[in-house]
Amino acid sequence: MNGGKTALHETLRRQILTLELAPDDDLDEVKLSQEYGISRTPVRDVLRQLAVEGYVDIRENRGARVVPMNHSTLRDFFLIAPMIYEAVGRLAVQNFRPNQLEALKACQERFRAAIAERDPEKMVVENNRFHELIGEMANSAFLKPSLNRLLIDHARIGHTFFRPATVEMEANLTKSCAHHDEMIRALTERNEALMVDLVFEHWDLSRQNMELFIAPTALESETANRLASRQPEKGKKGAVGASESK
Repeated sequence: MNGGKTALHETLRRQILTLELAPDDDLDEVKLSQEYGISRTPVRDVLRQLAVEGYVDIRENRGARVVPMNHSTLRDFFLIAPMIYEAVGRLAVQNFRPNQLEALKACQERFRAAIAERDPEKMVVENNRFHELIGEMANSAFLKPSLNRLLIDHARIGHTFFRPATVEMEANLTKSCAHHDEMIRALTERNEALMVDLVFEHWDLSRQNMELFIAPTALESETANRLASRQPEKGKKGAVGASESK
């Protein structure tokens, strides 16, 4: 890709992963062409490439949009993700090459630096890249498309993980980084059993946070509180009424 196409490709990927572009958002070819100073043909090339990678949905006569996220895809995600992640982890241990391990270590250092800088955008991007690299290590033509699609929704559903608002979430972020270090150790030692254990620990950590995103704690409601406080009083009046009627 040339400079403009590369910049557009990387920017759209980042914006989709971080929800700067929301699911179902339309992608205007003319606007993108003007913004990046390239003609519509390379813009279409980028959108087609992003469609292959799972980021974009191209509809005939309706243009491109950010890949949607709905009840059906969410249900599928939570059912399938653990199985895909386990299979990828096993194959990565068996198939990785030394230069890939070095790339993974470099990515982990960028992720660690992003945590230290408290840069949620960089954390999302580097975490996503870390798991993409493990997918490349697995070297499976069958698993790679599924993994890439899962990682996109994993980033979008779990984006709040990288904006820790509580002490517990802060601790989970530290634990997530430690899991990455241990995965690198498991790969280095070709320890498949350890890798699988880490995959499921890492998934469980993420799943808890993603469930909070899907079903957040209810907002405080003064009206609901007032109604709740009146319930015992109503019960008391009912009891008095019943005794009087006897």
